[in-house]
Amino acid sequence: MPAWLRDEGDALVLSLHVQPGAVHTTVDGEHGDALKLKLAAAPVEGRANAELVRWLAQAFGVPRRNVMLLRGETARAKVVRVVAPTLRPDRKWVSVR
Repeated sequence: MPAWLRDEGDALVLSLHVQPGAVHTTVDGEHGDALKLKLAAAPVEGRANAELVRWLAQAFGVPRRNVMLLRGETARAKVVRVVAPTLRPDRKWVSVR
């Protein structure tokens, strides 16, 4: 299991490094012990965090309420919990880049 992913039974905890202001939201490999995500939103008034939650919810097949930002609300380093994922795109992200 990669360093940026922790399985907690019915939930996954992801350590992320986000880069706001990208053209598209996408996984961009690893950044140290974190998964790097480029976000298609500006880091203004919570837009980047909203895009992060929206994108992760869609990727894992869960409602937005199942994606919780645990740490890093105003930082690039974030920790996110995804409860009861129905999809597991993280398995493909291990081999990105």
